[in-house]
Amino acid sequence: MNANFLQTPITYLKGVGPHRAQILQSELGIGTYQDLLNLFPNRYIDKTQYYTIGQLQRSNADVQIVGKIIHLKTVEQKKGKRLVATFVDDTGEMELVWFRGQKWIRENLKLNIPYVIFGRCNWYNGKFSMPHPEMELLTEHEKGLKVTMQPIYPSTEKLGNSGITNRVINKLQQQLFIETKGQFRETLSDSLLHDLKLISKSEALFNIHFPKNQSFLAKAQFRLKFEELFFIQFQLISKKMLRKQKIKGFNFDQVGERFNDFYKNHLPFELTGAQKRVIKEIRADLGSNAQMNRLLQGDVGSGKTIVALMIMLLAIDNDFQACLMAPTEILANQHFNGIKELLEDMGVRIALLTGSTKKSERNIIHQQLESGELHILIGTHALLEDKVKYKNLGLAIVDEQHRFGVAQRSKLWHKNEFPPHILVMTATPIPRTLAMSLYGDLDISVIDELPPGRKAIKTVHRYDSNRLKVFGFIKDEIKKGRQIYVVYPLIQESEALDYKDLMDGYESIVRDFPLPDYQISIVHGKMKPADKDYEMERFVKGETQIMVATTVIEVGVNVPNASVMIIESAERFGLSQLHQLRGRVGRGADQSYCILMTSHKLSSEAKTRLETMVRTNDGFEIAEVDLKLRGPGDLMGTQQSGILNLKIADIVKDNDILKTARHYAIKILKEDPGLEKNENLTIRHTYAQIVKQKNIWNYIS
Repeated sequence: MNANFLQTPITYLKGVGPHRAQILQSELGIGTYQDLLNLFPNRYIDKTQYYTIGQLQRSNADVQIVGKIIHLKTVEQKKGKRLVATFVDDTGEMELVWFRGQKWIRENLKLNIPYVIFGRCNWYNGKFSMPHPEMELLTEHEKGLKVTMQPIYPSTEKLGNSGITNRVINKLQQQLFIETKGQFRETLSDSLLHDLKLISKSEALFNIHFPKNQSFLAKAQFRLKFEELFFIQFQLISKKMLRKQKIKGFNFDQVGERFNDFYKNHLPFELTGAQKRVIKEIRADLGSNAQMNRLLQGDVGSGKTIVALMIMLLAIDNDFQACLMAPTEILANQHFNGIKELLEDMGVRIALLTGSTKKSERNIIHQQLESGELHILIGTHALLEDKVKYKNLGLAIVDEQHRFGVAQRSKLWHKNEFPPHILVMTATPIPRTLAMSLYGDLDISVIDELPPGRKAIKTVHRYDSNRLKVFGFIKDEIKKGRQIYVVYPLIQESEALDYKDLMDGYESIVRDFPLPDYQISIVHGKMKPADKDYEMERFVKGETQIMVATTVIEVGVNVPNASVMIIESAERFGLSQLHQLRGRVGRGADQSYCILMTSHKLSSEAKTRLETMVRTNDGFEIAEVDLKLRGPGDLMGTQQSGILNLKIADIVKDNDILKTARHYAIKILKEDPGLEKNENLTIRHTYAQIVKQKNIWNYIS
């Protein structure tokens, strides 16, 4: 089958026409034969098995039975009548019931002639009954096309109202297979088909729409899922390989005095095994003559900043400058203060550039950057301004990169004649499955252990009715000299209500923790930036014991003395947000606590989230649960939700197929990067078609 034939507009398919074509396009995005072919059923009704009445179970499954009607009667009921037929086979009898259309049914039913009936059975008055069964004479049933498993396609209200029912879509698929004679061009190589025992493309498409039985369906699904994931991985990996060949990177071949001096004399604690491993992976990139593009994942407090700093020192030892970009001023300030303290007496020049930097200071920073006097620049989006020019930027580090758009990041890439090495850091754990798909063209490093001496945070779930006990616990912690966060949700849609909750909560805390014994800070989005900073500063200095806030503190406030995080209305937060908030405590040597406060009314999903938080501190496990609850689109935030617009595969459930697909994509590209071998020509042709039709998911990284 010519691939171009599948690009025929759907209007030309018999049974469609302009009106139906327009509805199919607007509701399901079907514009061509190919789109219809790729509209896969989302479930099937199994008509492969015939039951006897004696085999029936009290389950809610649809069943198919062969038997005869031996008796018909009309039964009066409170409202109207019902028509009841006695249906028998060799093993017993049951009833068929109709509440409407009785006149037509009574006239058309034949007694004592074999029928095939299909429907869901109820147990009623000591026997099975089937309301409004689908019925077909056995003689007709045996003549029909043996499509024994009935596909159920995605639908919408508008489709149903326009008469485009499941049956109509099924008929259109049948018409498409008649016009194409069910012959479709193979898209995978013979060796892949052989190694993985895959059925052909034509067989897979036939059996996804018209499966003969469960076994054929399973083979068709595996084949099509593998193919979809294989070409996504193929694109990501070939992009990565191409970049490594084409984009030469600066070679950091020196491990010089600054790196060694810091490692031996200034490191505040012994590096963990995970930190050492990650530094080794990054150093291998930096000495490989190719541009580094690496994602560094590590839970809150796992020590990413120390790794970033040591890599910046490597850049300086090789006569390059480095920059670190953070999404908020608070976070940029924190990085700047932390790194400045670590580098004291080392002769490394470091500056901070944010929206608040005065013009006179900016000018000095610009001059020192261009002359090469300045070694490290830390800041916010301000680093991207056109005026910011470097003498020789060799390394750019982006923290919490999912908060930056693609265009912003590419600006950083073009600050030099050659792009700098890129290290992207995130404390949002991305499950391996998603990382392989979303960041398949980056190399990934993970810091998966916490520094020694850190105690695991204890997390508990308490209902609003336990509030007095919780307040008693807080008072005990404050007596020990500790500080407390109380966080309220603030969600755009319900901002006014949330703001009221926050203020009510603040007032009740002020009543229970009165002056002069207790000092309380409050921070929320309606405050002026200067007031926010003032309140934050008081808490950081330990002048206030309790910080009442909305989620502005989610990223980057580091107060080692804060040991309790109370999250109000915890059921309204997503899992990753709860985990991020919990990470604000547990930064000192003391035992820290996270208390999730909720009302008694909880959805089952909210219960799962809270139970997960209480059970584990492992960010990756939490991210996996989050992925299962929310799906990949939601997890990455709306700006990235269109990315995984998969037709049949599911990256959570089909994780094993994804790994297999990635393994084969890497193997083929290593052995034959240009796909020039005869055996890979099919893949080359398919890939070219996919890229041409822009059908492949262009990823964000």
